[in-house]
Amino acid sequence: MASYFDEHDCEPTGDSGPELSTLIQWARLLMNDYRSFAMRFEGHQLPEELMKAPPASKEVVEELPDVNITTQNSGNKCPVCLIPFQIGDKCKELPCKHQFHHRCILPWLKQTNSCPVCRHELPTDDEDYEEYRKEKARAKQRAYEMESLHNSMYT
Repeated sequence: MASYFDEHDCEPTGDSGPELSTLIQWARLLMNDYRSFAMRFEGHQLPEELMKAPPASKEVVEELPDVNITTQNSGNKCPVCLIPFQIGDKCKELPCKHQFHHRCILPWLKQTNSCPVCRHELPTDDEDYEEYRKEKARAKQRAYEMESLHNSMYT
């Protein structure tokens, strides 16, 4: 009969207490479970610093325009790798008008849906995250309207 550790593909932490790597693994596991729990139940708001943005929609990434570098923007640098653009280079341009080398922005957008410079968010394929974004925008609009109402009453 296989031991518990062989069966679960893990190692004992020893007599001196849990090792740092074990604690980090447990923390990651708890954080992932908390995220999925929070996304499942309406009304439970996940703290913004814990909300990890999903990758940008593959369709949106494929439709990003290619831009040819001309003399007027040839002195600019790619914000990711900091290598200056050369005349004739092809770059990807995000809706916020920031330009990047293909090799720099495509891996980034496979991990997160925002511009690395200004954090402008692109659409995602994650329905839960899109609903979260809509709710966040509605809350921001409500706060703006409340502030406007307050200012109109007391000025």
